Amino acid sequence: MSFSKPASASRLASPAPLNALNASLLLDFDGTLVDLVDRPDAVVADLPLKALLDQLAGTFEGRIALVSGRSIAQLTGFFGQPLIEFGCVGSHGAEVQVGGLRAAPVRPAALSVVEQAMMSAFGKTEGIIVETKSHGVALHYRLVPAAESKVRELAARLAQSSGLMIQEGKMMIELRASGHDKGTGIVDLMAHAPFLGTRPIFIGDDLTDEAGFAAVERMGGFGILVGTERPTAARYRLDNVAAVRSWLGEAT
Repeated sequence: MSFSKPASASRLASPAPLNALNASLLLDFDGTLVDLVDRPDAVVADLPLKALLDQLAGTFEGRIALVSGRSIAQLTGFFGQPLIEFGCVGSHGAEVQVGGLRAAPVRPAALSVVEQAMMSAFGKTEGIIVETKSHGVALHYRLVPAAESKVRELAARLAQSSGLMIQEGKMMIELRASGHDKGTGIVDLMAHAPFLGTRPIFIGDDLTDEAGFAAVERMGGFGILVGTERPTAARYRLDNVAAVRSWLGEAT
C-alpha cells in the first residue's frame, strides 16, 4: 500500500472544526478513543467517553460507528451494553453491524490451531499475552519488547502453515483470515443507511487503520492520524487521545 501526504506541506495539519453536515464519523477504539494499555483486557470505556459518544450520535443523527480490530463482542463488553445505537466494524473489517443487521463470516478453524500453538510457545511466558478474538489471535509483547523477534518468528511460521495472514500492530502481531480489512469494512458500512451517501471521516492511530484512511479518501472523505506523524494515507493529525476527545467534543 502506498501512502500520500499533502503536497503543500511537510507536516500533517490539524483538522478544521468538526461539522456533522452530510458527514459520517468513524472511530477507531484503542489508541484513538482510549489510551493504549499494557494488557488488552485492561481497557476501560469511561463515563466521559460514553457521554461523548452519546452526544456525537445525536449531533450526527446516528451516523457514527466504531471501527476496530477488536471484535464487536469485545467492544460490547467494554461498553457494558449492546452497541445498537452505533454502527460497528469489528475484527479488522470481518464483522459489520448496522442497526439490527449484522454480517460476519464463519471463524476459520485454523485459528484454533494457531491459538493452541501460541499458548504452547508463550502461554507461560511472563508479560506476553495471547489474545483470542472472534476472527483472529494476537500476541502482545508490549511488556516484553525484547521478545519481539521470537514473536515474529512464530507468527511467520504459523502464517505459512495455516494460510492465515499477519496483521501488524503496535507492539503486537495478529493472525487472521485474509480478504477483509478496515477499508473493506468501512465500504460495507457506508453502503447502508444512515451512512449511505455521506462523507466519511475516519480517525485512527495504527498501521491497521491505513486501509481505512485510504478507503475514506476514495469516498470523498478524509482520515485523521492520532499520534506521532509518519507516512500515512491520512490527511490530518491529532496529537493523542485527549486531543481527539477535545476535537470531537466541539463538533457541531
